[in-house]
Amino acid sequence: MNEPVIAAVGLGSNLGDRERTLRDAVHRIADLPGVAVCRVSEFVNTSPVGPVAQPDFLNAALTAAVDCDALEFMRRLHGIERDFGRDRTREERWGPRTLDLDLLLFGQAQIDSAELKVPHPSMLDREFVLGPLSQVAPEHLLPCGLTVLQALQKLRLKNGAIV
Repeated sequence: MNEPVIAAVGLGSNLGDRERTLRDAVHRIADLPGVAVCRVSEFVNTSPVGPVAQPDFLNAALTAAVDCDALEFMRRLHGIERDFGRDRTREERWGPRTLDLDLLLFGQAQIDSAELKVPHPSMLDREFVLGPLSQVAPEHLLPCGLTVLQALQKLRLKNGAIV
């Protein structure tokens, strides 16, 4: 058995009963073998990103102690997405989805492969990711040298928000 790693997962939904979907997804993640959910953020209503007209998202983040490697954990997350009706091979890029589970962080690992990039490559530009993540892992040090909370504050300043 591996030493558990603290991973962070971003959750999002903008189709169907979004809140129920996110709550059920949290339970499904907690039920995965070798996974113990530690903290779950509030659910936050957010505007969609990208060129596709679609309903608002409900977003959240969680941290979990995970005893498998990052790629295996991501594959398990994608399996949960499929169970909720998501087909990544057929969907429109940045389009609506019943469930989106993104592996944001995996301990301090930096992974850049064809199948997986950790930390999530777009995270520093997305308040809908950093906001919930700052509730569950505010002091996590990112490769850019900032904590999650500092990265959120920097993004809000960049976007003209009062911090």
